[in-house]
Amino acid sequence: MTTAKDLSKEAPRSPRTRIGEYALMARMIDKGRATINGTVGEYHFACPLDQALFEFKGVAADDVKGVLESGASDDEVLAWFDKHGATKSPVEVKAWSDGVESVRPYENPDKREWFTGECANLGLDPAKTTLIDYLETDDRVSFKK
Repeated sequence: MTTAKDLSKEAPRSPRTRIGEYALMARMIDKGRATINGTVGEYHFACPLDQALFEFKGVAADDVKGVLESGASDDEVLAWFDKHGATKSPVEVKAWSDGVESVRPYENPDKREWFTGECANLGLDPAKTTLIDYLETDDRVSFKK
């Protein structure tokens, strides 16, 4: 059985931490395990970023949660992803992950105001900040004691 992090005391892994070239997967796994363990804190499993990963692969959050409930290791979760949903080549997975890492919400008129406010709270320049940069900074600030 894989141990869940206590996300009320530490951040999940960075969205940049890749498992099998999938950005977001390590973070999603940490949040899923913590949800199952009751230690998710302020984080949310199946949030919009997790959903982006699920949609890319064509899998359902409840199915992924079931895999995590089985005690699957990171490698076992990766193997499950590789066998379920839409077939994706390593090149497609890398391209998708690279795209995720480069998203700049400031460039989206629908998200600009929200992102500008969030970045201001963290002292970041929203025009130069990716969503991943924002999440990593927010994690560091949240757990700085």
